[in-house]
Amino acid sequence: MRSVTAEHFQLMINRILIRIKVVQMLYAYLLTRSEFHIESAPEKNTRDARYAYSLYLDLLLMILQLSGCKVKPGNLRTSLDTLRESNMLAGTTLANALASDLAIRELIGKGSPTIDSFDDALQGIYRAITESSIYADYRKKKGKKTLADDVKLWTVLLATVLAKDPVLLEKARENSEFTSAGFRQAFNMAIDTLNNFSDTRTSLTQARKALNDSLEKAYELYVSLLLLPCYLTDLEAERIEAAKEKYCPTPEELNPDTRFIDNRYVKAIRESDQIAEYVKKHPIAWDGEYFMLKELLDAVRHSDIYKEYMETPAVTYQDDCELWRQLLKNVIFPSDALAEGMENKSVYWNDDLAVMGTFTLKTIRQMANADNGKVELLPIYKNEDDANFGPQLFIDAVNNREEYRTYIDKFIDGSQWDPERLAFTDIVILIAAITELLNFPTIPIPVTLNEYIEIANYYSTARSGQFINGVLFSIINHLKEGGKLNK
Repeated sequence: MRSVTAEHFQLMINRILIRIKVVQMLYAYLLTRSEFHIESAPEKNTRDARYAYSLYLDLLLMILQLSGCKVKPGNLRTSLDTLRESNMLAGTTLANALASDLAIRELIGKGSPTIDSFDDALQGIYRAITESSIYADYRKKKGKKTLADDVKLWTVLLATVLAKDPVLLEKARENSEFTSAGFRQAFNMAIDTLNNFSDTRTSLTQARKALNDSLEKAYELYVSLLLLPCYLTDLEAERIEAAKEKYCPTPEELNPDTRFIDNRYVKAIRESDQIAEYVKKHPIAWDGEYFMLKELLDAVRHSDIYKEYMETPAVTYQDDCELWRQLLKNVIFPSDALAEGMENKSVYWNDDLAVMGTFTLKTIRQMANADNGKVELLPIYKNEDDANFGPQLFIDAVNNREEYRTYIDKFIDGSQWDPERLAFTDIVILIAAITELLNFPTIPIPVTLNEYIEIANYYSTARSGQFINGVLFSIINHLKEGGKLNK
């Protein structure tokens, strides 16, 4: 395997948190999603069940036909072919989603022996649909139609137009297996399938939104940590002023050393146009966490770092920056008070502290080394590739999870690991890692391997890192031998 250069790690550092977020959201999605599937062939071989299943498959294909999609192999033409260019039902979210679903595509590929018998009914059904009240309401709705809108339209159309169309019923009766009970059951099955499909796609959309939201909240934590010394300095200034006003103040209290509250790092943060612009759009405030700030300030004032800084004869701007870099790293970040305060702000922040804290310390070091002393925030994404990395990794993992799970099962050593007792987190981490290996050719293999081992060590069981390492190493060799991994 190729070694990872320091330069490449610098390019990849923003992706550390993105990987963690993808694993978290993938875990939640796979654990809670509603599975979309075409109903299986009936176990009971009754006439009602056989006919219901046959018509049910045809109804799914009819939705695609009525939406302008081809569902027959070769150059066969249907009575709807002449409407394809002007089809008002074409291009709906549901039709596109159904047509791209692997199970539906397999059904189209196999073909249905009975779908041709309904061709004569489709023109009339199409007219009935476009003249219906539900379709008129659908067309009037402003903005882009959602999958939920499309599912509502088609479930109502199935129940009120297709199920009651006399020509469709007549054609259905021509099947020697036809039964009235099977006819009704087929429509119920189709409606249930569409509703389940909506639930699944909606949960996927929600998961993707949650991924983006959590990454934005992580960046908010980064800016909040840079600002935290300002709030602690303000609290210290209030303490100093209060000491002057108390009964019989000491000479030291009347003439305090203001080096700490005059800190030039804090001044630079307060004057940063970048931070001011960000806070304008994303209000950040620690002042509602008085007890957290007080506890943190007490810990700061009692620390050796603070005492050494205050006793130094003279300090530079670099010393001011280094003070807060050391205080954040050694006093504030490990504090239980900060953990509790972050929990009050966001459910994401405690998980994000390790990575965003690193970014905060890096920014302070860069400020100390900058000639102009200005704050240069790290971008939320380094470039467009980084911005697309998380969503694409998540979607590729969801779409290919079943294939990638076969690789995992193939290389689990049953003598060391019980497949039935594996931590689900480990399976999710492996799926994400395999996804990255196969779909992101510019990311070196060692980067992917090392990052997911670290995620496993931090988020899963004590032996997870060892397990992930062993399975991934075997999968990488297998993919290379098969010509599927060429980096």
